[in-house]
Amino acid sequence: MSAIKKNTPSSIDLHIGRRMQLRRTMLGLSQKALAEKCGVTFQQIQKYEAADNRISASRLFEVGRALDTPMSFFFLGLPGNMPEETKANKSIHVSEPHAEDPLGKNETLKLIQLYWHLPDSHRKTVMNLLTALTGATVENTETQN
Repeated sequence: MSAIKKNTPSSIDLHIGRRMQLRRTMLGLSQKALAEKCGVTFQQIQKYEAADNRISASRLFEVGRALDTPMSFFFLGLPGNMPEETKANKSIHVSEPHAEDPLGKNETLKLIQLYWHLPDSHRKTVMNLLTALTGATVENTETQN
């Protein structure tokens, strides 16, 4: 019988930590800056992101507010978000992020940071340019604040 480590983070905790880090990075915030906004130490933010510590619902709500995102952002991509899926799947497993995932690339994160530093009128111009260059039709291309 193999011993199971009691402090092994669940795949869901790891997923939430990765989403937290992704959003923080997208906004160009350091762990220290996020910690100050949430009233915790930067070490605590490190532990949340690495899933060394579980994050409570109330703290996740505070982090969401600090990162200007709804709590649902942290759960996107998890299986079992629909009641039928949850009932049918008692053992939820979250896969590792894929190397092809554009949100996991530094270039994408830098582009997002630069985009949000532009004034509103320039963001709309950039979005129109990208739409024209790619020939893509993107729903809801209007910039939102």
